[in-house]
Amino acid sequence: MTIENADELSTNDDRFSEAQLHNEMLDSFDEELEMELDDQRMDQLLAEYATATGLDQVHTETLSDRQIYFKELFRLQGELVKLQDWVVHNKLKVVVLFEGRDAAGKGGVIKRITQRLNPRVCRVAALPAPSERERTQWYFQRYISHLPAGGEIVLFDRSWYNRAGVEKVMGFCNEDEYEEFFRSVPEFEKMLVRSGIILIKYWFSITDDEQHLRFMTRIQDPLKQWKLSPMDLESRRLWEQYTKAKEIMLERTHIPEAPWWVIEAVDKKKARLNCINHLLSQIEYDKVEHPSVVLPKRVHNPDYIRGPVPKEMFVPAKY
Repeated sequence: MTIENADELSTNDDRFSEAQLHNEMLDSFDEELEMELDDQRMDQLLAEYATATGLDQVHTETLSDRQIYFKELFRLQGELVKLQDWVVHNKLKVVVLFEGRDAAGKGGVIKRITQRLNPRVCRVAALPAPSERERTQWYFQRYISHLPAGGEIVLFDRSWYNRAGVEKVMGFCNEDEYEEFFRSVPEFEKMLVRSGIILIKYWFSITDDEQHLRFMTRIQDPLKQWKLSPMDLESRRLWEQYTKAKEIMLERTHIPEAPWWVIEAVDKKKARLNCINHLLSQIEYDKVEHPSVVLPKRVHNPDYIRGPVPKEMFVPAKY
């Protein structure tokens, strides 16, 4: 439904004016606009940092580019809703892994995918560091409980591939555990696929300079500093070790049943669109026909009297 169709809705209920319906539909876009404003603020910080350091890393975005981005994003999100309906209707089980360097843009893509979807159907699994008990479990055990049932989509914001990356580089696993992971993960993923799970794996790729810029802006931005953990800062120092670990991981776990897909993520907006477009192409889906929704008339009871709410219970109307 587009904003231009708001006048069609007004015929369904005389109590609402066209302007009210128009404003209600505009409000549905606010979340994306808020995130867009956040992107603009980050771009400004990037520009200031580039000017201060003499770097020429900031790309000017035209109004036309921005309009194309929004138009495509909303179109793709509409397709994601169709995909969601198809997954529910056919009881599909979908798992998508998002891996990549710190500040590569995984979170921004995940936000755009989930933004218009039902959180009961599409959920994000972002596991914290393992507990003492979890460290004694079979390595894949804590991930299994997050796998989808029929009619669900699970997006892993980092996954079992932590062992091949951060755990290897930071010394959180020994060499035997590291090698056992590579022996086990192909069989583990083949089992998932044989069980009927659709498994899609993405690696978000950015350059050394781009990660440096994004880290510096996070340091300068009080709203983003929480994203910089000590582990993130250490990953910056150990860029080359993480590169080697990534190369080994992709080489040893790129299997026909669950191949890796690399997203060029230096341009955040293009990365979002490319990832969503590719994700949609990985699952054959069609539009699910739903019966027309008819709002029932509200029952009016002449004996009902709405009780007053004490004024002190209301949140102060500061805005």
